[in-house]
This record gives sequence, C-alpha cells and structure tokens, in this order.
Amino acid sequence: MSQAEDPRRLDADNEVTLEDVRQLMGASTPHFALQLRNRIAKLIAPLVADHPARAEGEREIARLEALGFSGETRGEGAAEGERPLPSLSLAAPASPPDAA
Repeated sequence: MSQAEDPRRLDADNEVTLEDVRQLMGASTPHFALQLRNRIAKLIAPLVADHPARAEGEREIARLEALGFSGETRGEGAAEGERPLPSLSLAAPASPPDAA
C-alpha cells in the first residue's frame, strides 16, 4: 500500500466528508496503520477544527497510531508460557535458541 491518494479526493473543489475518512479507515491493520494515518491527516488538514470529518479523522489517527505501534491481539490472547512476537514486545529481544 502506498500513500497515493484517489485524485478525486485531492481535487481542490472536493468537499471532504465523513464517508471519505471512513473509506480510508475501513481496512486498517497494524501493517498499514501508519500509512493510513498519514493519508487521513493529509485529507483533513485543510478542514476547520469543528468539521465532523476532521473530528472523526483525529479520532481515527489516534487509534491508528496505537495500532501501528502496539499491534493488536486477536482471539484469546497469549497462552501461558508463550512470548509475544518480537514486533509487539518493547523489551529487549530474547536470545536465539541454542542450535543443537
């Protein structure tokens, strides 16, 4: 996914709507969260502070930053004795297992 935008959204005459913001936030995953955050920020930048699309976009930007930096947990979470994936752990990486 790139940060390229639909040319219709970039048109100066285009009025940004809640639906524009919601279309961008629809497929957010940790892997693409920060790119989506940037696209939404660019989309809402010219809007006034009390515009509904700006408020929705700012809430989504906060959610995407959390998702992008901390990942997500699905299902029941980690089972006892399991370690989190390295990308989700802020601690120092574990030593590699001994080669036998």
